[in-house]
Amino acid sequence: MEKNLKFYFKLFITTFSLSAFTIGGGYVIVPLMRQKFVEELKWIEEEEMLNIVAISQSAPGPIAVNTSIMTGYRLAGVLGAFVSILGTALPPLIIITVVSKFYDAIKNNSSVNAVLLGMRAGVAAVIINVIIKMVGDILKKKNLTSIIIMVLSFLAAVVFNINAALIIVICGVFGAIIYSGLLYKFKGEHK
Repeated sequence: MEKNLKFYFKLFITTFSLSAFTIGGGYVIVPLMRQKFVEELKWIEEEEMLNIVAISQSAPGPIAVNTSIMTGYRLAGVLGAFVSILGTALPPLIIITVVSKFYDAIKNNSSVNAVLLGMRAGVAAVIINVIIKMVGDILKKKNLTSIIIMVLSFLAAVVFNINAALIIVICGVFGAIIYSGLLYKFKGEHK
């Protein structure tokens, strides 16, 4: 794909519209980014998008912003990262500015509160859908190591109530060891 003005405009409009019309935070926008960049535009492969999301989750800051930066950088370097972060950050900035002007007038409005409550239910459904898709992707690969890591991570978070940041760090270290070949070298020395 040619990196011309049309490409950068499309990247900006894509990230801007995803950010503007997504309610529920990063875990909602990430599957929409996947759908747009992988399935529709075919700018990124599925495996690479999963890697971008994994890195974005482990980096400090909001996952939507991190994923946007990583995607933009992957597509067009530093300029692509700048364009995509601008597209991602502008809608919430504009919306928060407008809402702050009218907050006192709407904070006790029962209709607004009812709409927000309904939106929470929708967000929960989207997050559950993301979880199902990610688990499905892991199970399709039939990689026993990935399945074990997924199950242990789930148990650590849900059953043992371990902080998600700690789980991500441990999984990152474990993944780096496994996929860098260190574990295989270690196994080979002790045969």
